[in-house]
Amino acid sequence: MGTPTPTRTSRPRRRTAPSPLRPPRPRLRSRRGGSPAHPRRSAALTLVTGLALLYSLVPLAWLIINATKSQQSLLTSFGLWFGSDFALFDNIAATLAYDDGVFVRWLLNTVLYVVAGAGGATLLAMLGGYALAKFEFPGRRAVFALVLGAAAVPGTALAVPTFLMFSQMGLTNTPWAVIVPSLISPFGLYLMWVFAAQAVPKELLEAARIDGSGEIRTFFTVALPLLAPGTATVLLFTMVATWNNYFLPLIMIRDPDWFPLTLGLNAWNAQAATIGGEPVFHLVITGSLLTVIPLIAAFLLLQRYWRSGLTAGSLKG
Repeated sequence: MGTPTPTRTSRPRRRTAPSPLRPPRPRLRSRRGGSPAHPRRSAALTLVTGLALLYSLVPLAWLIINATKSQQSLLTSFGLWFGSDFALFDNIAATLAYDDGVFVRWLLNTVLYVVAGAGGATLLAMLGGYALAKFEFPGRRAVFALVLGAAAVPGTALAVPTFLMFSQMGLTNTPWAVIVPSLISPFGLYLMWVFAAQAVPKELLEAARIDGSGEIRTFFTVALPLLAPGTATVLLFTMVATWNNYFLPLIMIRDPDWFPLTLGLNAWNAQAATIGGEPVFHLVITGSLLTVIPLIAAFLLLQRYWRSGLTAGSLKG
């Protein structure tokens, strides 16, 4: 009978401390939870975003495609595809020359309303927002409540009182009837108020005052560069609102020589329903395309200032 062989007892393994030269491996997170660097993908959110993109791009695609068609091809071809002839440049030339070039005058009128109205509204919102954010005075909370209340009131609700007031002053059927109401932007004032409170540090203003800088010089040399992203945002909002303004010029202006593009194109579109009127739907579509191009250019130009402002803000400690 053989002797039993001794069994080896397993010794517990020693846990070695991690080497200081070898960093510990990061723990991998589950894909379900996601992380800020690698967010979790959502099929529903992707679908909603795609539908919103489609909803925004289909009208623009329709406008571009139909601007290349003649009057006859516009009424006989499919709306979302090109016609047999490419008449874009002929349509542009006809739009600019139709009715003794009145489209160019409407364009200049719109530029005047935007420069005077939207530019003035942006300037007033910038000055007012900076003053409300950085200066203490009695009634500041009342002004805040008034601005919020004015921002909640739609512009169409004030159109009739505005018309009656300008009619009493004899300013209807003049450019002032469009420019002066456009100077007031409660939303722009509130936006600049909130932005100035966060973007301009009080310590920076106090340092400038200690160095002997006056309030006007401090605003233009210290605060104004910091307010550039917010100013560009307000300028874009007010410019788009003034460029696309239809209801206010409709009740204020009767002279076609002072029409903006919105009223002028509507007049061209409506003349087909009048007795003996000439339908010019191809010119209306081409003019609408020419109207959209400056807005797209302004958006792309101001977007660069937004990005530079965000990048500069991320580098500040």
